[in-house]
Amino acid sequence: MAEVKLSAELRNDFGKGAARRTRRDNKVPGVIYGHGADPKHVAIDSHSLMMALKTPNVLLRLDVAGKSELVIPKAVQREAIRGFLVHVDFLAVKKGEKVTVEVPVVTEGDLAPGGNLLEHILNALPVEAEATHIPEGVTVSIEGLEAGHTIRAGDIELPRGSSLAIEEDAAVLQIVAAQTEPVEEEAEEAEEAEEAVAEAAPEAEETPAES
Repeated sequence: MAEVKLSAELRNDFGKGAARRTRRDNKVPGVIYGHGADPKHVAIDSHSLMMALKTPNVLLRLDVAGKSELVIPKAVQREAIRGFLVHVDFLAVKKGEKVTVEVPVVTEGDLAPGGNLLEHILNALPVEAEATHIPEGVTVSIEGLEAGHTIRAGDIELPRGSSLAIEEDAAVLQIVAAQTEPVEEEAEEAEEAEEAVAEAAPEAEETPAES
């Protein structure tokens, strides 16, 4: 994975108010931690960081006050409605170091015909990889699979140098049958119940009241 170079400023003001002021300046507040060092509070240009984070587990080379920091994003907070970046935690890494990350699961191919549906039990797969060679994702073929088939973590071929950070029998993808008949049956039962009520209503009106 190629490095993305970004400039970062050290932050001396903390708290919600300071974070809001940072975002008003079109910058994202963040923290760099790892290797037993004291956390560094930084601010990074919002647009540049947003573009970089389009790549999962992107390797960033941050220029912080004239010093180079190699990091990966570990926790990205976004505003719930508009999706802009609120805060990012970065993990400091170095070449040769192993890290545990989650990589996206990408499917290819078409399921067997007949109303089969694909269910993602896990959208990302936890793996351990060398910090400067983190895979962008894993690809799984679902070609011709039918309902009842389950793809587990141990079934997925990982890129060279990566290993699972989850149990091999953990379910990742599942093929299920589309269920339409129960919905139709429920609608028919509701219609029959309404007709029964309508037919019973006149009879109830004709019944003489008890004195």
